Amino acid sequence: MARESKKQQSQQPSRFNWRVLLGIVAFGVVGVSTAVGGYKVSLYVSSDPQFTLSRDHKDALTVQGLVYASRSKVQRVFAADFDHSVFSVPLGERRRRLLAIDWVEDASVSRVWPDRLVVRIRERKPVAFVSFRSGVLLIDAHGVLLEPPAQAQFAFPVLDGVREDQTEPQRKEHVRAFLQVQEDMGFLAKDVSEVDTTDPENIRIVSQVEHRVVTLLIGDGNYARRYQNFVNHYPEIKKRSPEAKAFDLRLDDRITVKE
Repeated sequence: MARESKKQQSQQPSRFNWRVLLGIVAFGVVGVSTAVGGYKVSLYVSSDPQFTLSRDHKDALTVQGLVYASRSKVQRVFAADFDHSVFSVPLGERRRRLLAIDWVEDASVSRVWPDRLVVRIRERKPVAFVSFRSGVLLIDAHGVLLEPPAQAQFAFPVLDGVREDQTEPQRKEHVRAFLQVQEDMGFLAKDVSEVDTTDPENIRIVSQVEHRVVTLLIGDGNYARRYQNFVNHYPEIKKRSPEAKAFDLRLDDRITVKE
């Protein structure tokens, strides 16, 4: 009898779980409603006039942080966005185009409710002049070459050893050596007009000492100490070698006149 009871129980059909079915249906309804709602919102913000980037509003496109970068080039990046919703502007693509503009180191683009765009620019900071056959350019700490802006005044030394055909990483190494000289010399660097990093182990500087221009080979370190030692002894050196204009300072305890 027990075996027959178990057999009858096993032959009974399992009950359908209506709760699971109702849960699935409810989840589907919510999902469809959310999708429809999202589509309607998207359609609304992309077509309603209150979100349009209008040329009639002078602050529709606000650009912050510009000093030397071209304002007209920045504005041209967004030329196709006017008379369209600010929510249809591809912010990432616009940022990539901004980064391609000379002098722009970093940029961000933000939407401001309901119909404005704000562009924030961080410009590159030049540290020296570089001279090529094609002309004089500026260079920043990353080895990026920059066109000198019209009517701008800079008081940087000239960095020699950089070539136009070098890559940015190669130029960056020369700038790094240049900045090490600047940092080590501190206030003494104010009289240095030229730094040659062609050979980083034998750096050469051009400086003005007692109203005379001298060329100094200062090696690969101890720049401030070697330079200060030369300045301290220069009155005596000038008396003994009045015509000398080039000196080797690579040995800390010796100053050698170069022919």
